[in-house]
Amino acid sequence: MSVDMTLATDTGAVAAIGSWLSSNASRIILLLTVALAAAVASKVLLSILRHALDRSNIPSVSIFINLTRVLIWTVAVAIVLQPVFGINPTTLITALGIGGLALSLGLKDTIANVIGGFGLMMGHVIHPGDLVTIAGTTGTVTDITWRQTVLVERNGNRMVIPNSVLNTSALERIVPANEACVDIPFTIKAGTPVAEAERRVIDSVGTATNGMTRPSSTPLVRFSGFSPYGIEGRVLVFAKEGVLASTLRDAAVRALADADFIEQRAAIGE
Repeated sequence: MSVDMTLATDTGAVAAIGSWLSSNASRIILLLTVALAAAVASKVLLSILRHALDRSNIPSVSIFINLTRVLIWTVAVAIVLQPVFGINPTTLITALGIGGLALSLGLKDTIANVIGGFGLMMGHVIHPGDLVTIAGTTGTVTDITWRQTVLVERNGNRMVIPNSVLNTSALERIVPANEACVDIPFTIKAGTPVAEAERRVIDSVGTATNGMTRPSSTPLVRFSGFSPYGIEGRVLVFAKEGVLASTLRDAAVRALADADFIEQRAAIGE
């Protein structure tokens, strides 16, 4: 008897499920169709958008891709709300409007970051690939997302800066040559011929930094004046990509410290 009751219960459950599927078949088909169409449209439109952004002056960054994806799925949800779930989109929008003030207060930082990101891009302030200095930190812009801008420093560290902060902080766009430049002061001993001292500085620093500087670049020597110790000058060397400025500076300072024509009582590398 218990077996018959179990079988009857299972049969009833199956019948109930079958009845529910039969009565809601059109809604299920509509939901699946809209979801599939949204997925296909998202893939196609995002691919087209990426190609369009690559050919235009607008930076191809994730913020545009993300906003487009959200827009597509928002439209898809709006289509199925009434016929599938029986929810009037107008009623939902009204309800969201009532709570919009509280929501905007809670998300004010996020909203400020999104608006700040658009301001940075549409104003052509920065683009992915730009080399910038922000609050004393120098790095290459790799992406501008919904909330932040990502910088990669020469040593590989990633710095994440909220977009709203960028709109209120000093930002400097610099050229790669300036970012890679290491400036080292020195003082030549009194009585040393200037031309000879220049050649020896270039030879000493060039040999010590070989393999760490940019291809086809040589140390540049600039004389700036006189001191009680002798003739003051500076040597400029340019680090190649992947080499830390501190590493290059250390090698150059060591080379000058070992040179017999450099006045060691004067400061070197300060």
